[in-house]
Amino acid sequence: MPFSHDQVIAEAEVLAQKRYHERDEIPEVWRDLSYDQYRALQMDHDRALWANTSSSYEVDFFPPGSYFSRSVQVFDVADGMAHEVPFVIEDFTAHAHVELPELPLDDTLGFTGLRFKTYLDVPGKRTEFVVFQGASYFRAIGVGETYGLSARGLALNTGDPEGEEFPDFTKFWIEKPDPEQPDIVVHALLDSPSVTGAYRFDIRPGASTVMEVDATLFPREDLEHVGLAPLTSMFLFDETGRTRFDDYRPAVHDSDGLLVENGNGETLWRPLANPVRLQVSSFLDDNPKGFGLMQRARRFSDFADLEARYHNRPSLWVEPKGGWGRGAVTLVEIPADREIYDNIVAYWRPEAGLAEGTRNDFSYRLTWGPRAPREGAMPRVMNTRMGKDLESDRRLAVIEFEAHPLLDEGPEGIDVYLWSPSADLSDPVLVRNPESGGLRLAFTFDPGEEDHVELRGQLRRGGENISEVWLYRWTA
Repeated sequence: MPFSHDQVIAEAEVLAQKRYHERDEIPEVWRDLSYDQYRALQMDHDRALWANTSSSYEVDFFPPGSYFSRSVQVFDVADGMAHEVPFVIEDFTAHAHVELPELPLDDTLGFTGLRFKTYLDVPGKRTEFVVFQGASYFRAIGVGETYGLSARGLALNTGDPEGEEFPDFTKFWIEKPDPEQPDIVVHALLDSPSVTGAYRFDIRPGASTVMEVDATLFPREDLEHVGLAPLTSMFLFDETGRTRFDDYRPAVHDSDGLLVENGNGETLWRPLANPVRLQVSSFLDDNPKGFGLMQRARRFSDFADLEARYHNRPSLWVEPKGGWGRGAVTLVEIPADREIYDNIVAYWRPEAGLAEGTRNDFSYRLTWGPRAPREGAMPRVMNTRMGKDLESDRRLAVIEFEAHPLLDEGPEGIDVYLWSPSADLSDPVLVRNPESGGLRLAFTFDPGEEDHVELRGQLRRGGENISEVWLYRWTA
């Protein structure tokens, strides 16, 4: 049948006017597959979409099973025509060393996700760079990186007491690229009890993988707590909290900080935390320029983990297109005791929410790679350390700024701005770090009887900001 993105938008709009219908689950024996059993089911390489063709891309599909209990529809779009890709169990082979139960076949079975490959850094070989699987989750990497944090189509009621709602991508349309085409276009239909949506992803892999995203949302009901361009990551510990974990590694995380470029032109850096109680931070703004979860620790020695390779995980930067108005970059930090749990969520929360029965269009760019596109215009905060001051009962904070031309003259002539609404702060000490070549800022603070304290710091010269704004929430 003929295809255009307008058809996906029309389908989402019609679907929003109907009562939500949950898709059927696959048979129980498929759902009961263990993690290892599920991973043993792999699509044969020569059965991939566009394999053994002149296309610059090919697409693998994931089978049903384990955590992925509902199937999605997939359509191959070529020459403006869409053809459904059938689910054929014979396209999948199980590794011989893993024993599988007898798996029944019925109409509920289908693909549960997509994996994209193209020619990148290895001549003559297509390399994987992006995956869509589970609810509206997807993740990508730059060339040579290891998968880490994820993005989602939409977040609803994240961290609310009544529980979170997870919309699903239920259909995908994939446009077949020409042999030399550098990008690939994917369309997706989103559905959930309270909203439907149409998404278009124009994806260009490379040293950083860049996605141009267009989203059209149709709420079935008023959405007060909606998260646009949500990012999901894992933070277990770093040097500010490793005493809670008996672990040989100095740090364990997919991301170590939230970076925000706000509408006022400030660049904010908020180190992540694994709190003992759920905490939500809101950074109020008007027409933000961008935000993202960064992985600034990029040396092997930062983690000493040969298997997880956390130093090789990508950062992810969101750049809104057009005015997103008033709202807040929202950070949700959830307590976690194991690195298998994603416990960090960041998103844009519109102040007014989204009204039932309306059409809402949003566009933004996602950049997956070592750093944000404009990151480093000012000296970055590369590390934060916290501990007890050895000479008093106060707490000691140490912030490391990277070497940067703005700091070449050293600490002389630099003013340090420190602020807290509730803690007593000492005079700051600013010195050159002989190893990094950057500057180290140290100060003590007394939280008193407070169970948490907000802290803010920045370097200035002649009244002008010459560093990122460091923000931190200390908790007892």
